Amino acid sequence: MKIKIPEARELAVGALMSLRYSRQDAETIADHLIDAALRGVTFGSLARILAISEKMKEVSDNRQPVTTLRETPASAVIDGGDHVGYVVAHHATRLAIDKAKRNGMAMVAARNTFYTGLFSYYMEMATREGLVAMAIGNGPAHVAPEGAAEGRLGTNPIAFGFPSDHGDPVIWDIGTCAIMHGELLLHRRTGEPLPEGVALDSNGQPTRDPVAALAGAIKTWGGHRGSGLSVVVQMLGALCGGPVISPGTVDMAYFVIVIDPKIFLPEGEYPARVNELADEICSARPIDPQNPVRMPFARSAQLRRQNLQSGDIEVPDVVHAGLVKMLNS
Repeated sequence: MKIKIPEARELAVGALMSLRYSRQDAETIADHLIDAALRGVTFGSLARILAISEKMKEVSDNRQPVTTLRETPASAVIDGGDHVGYVVAHHATRLAIDKAKRNGMAMVAARNTFYTGLFSYYMEMATREGLVAMAIGNGPAHVAPEGAAEGRLGTNPIAFGFPSDHGDPVIWDIGTCAIMHGELLLHRRTGEPLPEGVALDSNGQPTRDPVAALAGAIKTWGGHRGSGLSVVVQMLGALCGGPVISPGTVDMAYFVIVIDPKIFLPEGEYPARVNELADEICSARPIDPQNPVRMPFARSAQLRRQNLQSGDIEVPDVVHAGLVKMLNS
């Protein structure tokens, strides 16, 4: 179903506050989820609130204050206090941005968090301020390494963001898996089968059943290349100091690096160089004349503009019903 953006935001904030989030944290999370919906990432939008609620019931709610364990002028290690990653990663990214603006670059490692959302959201935070950024995250063993029949890796997203001097930034944000865990959860809610070739059941056999896949494993993206990249992300996540592999929907990691390009190009010309490369790439002759060559993030940003203009977003009926139930319970 389609609902107006203000209605969706009010519904999200209300549902999150029913889980004892402060209004400030609820609005921070809701902004991220609405942005995902505007960009067509349905599994990463309001459905996540239901997953957060289920995590608190099944794994427990052990929220403690977010604390800084160690800090230097250009780095920090944060304990997320079992707060949802939308809050923890936002705080970590903001801290890295502020440090990079003062010191040229910064690295912030966060642990003891879960469900961090779309890393492109955090990359936009940095690129809006003319900064370059990279982030990774790891989590529980939902993904089978190439050649394996059971999970040993997280879905392990990795993202990069580059500022442009006009138009959209260049952002590349992927999971190193064939399908994100949040997509499996949404398929389970809606009862829709999975795409071919993305998951294995508990016997290591291909499956399109989301329930069987949740009991089995997700495949890596790109065969052995994606599997290797996922291992790299897992090892970078280990820098955060939490478990090498998260024991469940707890104690996941988020690691972000932010660079001020002026430490290399003091005249501030780097965004123009990004745009120069983007223009060259987009000028390439397309295979299909109806589908011009685009830079990473261009389609996502364009869809967001269109949805903002229309004023509404798509919310699956089962998700809307679940959020209304949370408000009324």
